[in-house]
Amino acid sequence: MPRMYRVLAFWTGIFALMGFIGDLNVFGLLFLGQAGMFLALSYLNFTERTYLYIFGAYLTVFMIGFSYWSVFMMTPGAGGH
Repeated sequence: MPRMYRVLAFWTGIFALMGFIGDLNVFGLLFLGQAGMFLALSYLNFTERTYLYIFGAYLTVFMIGFSYWSVFMMTPGAGGH
């Protein structure tokens, strides 16, 4: 299970790199923070159950944040055209 967290760290690091290349600095920093978090958690050698609980909490926080952003922060019809 720690290896899967390292895989998550790798892919979130790749997304951060793509965000920085595309001048999306806030996006890049957000994913860089996630990559650091996943990498740090991978070296703590928790049990598999603990890793699953942590990942479930991560997904819950993501869905709450994503839902908040998409409902309250995005302006309908503002496509940027």
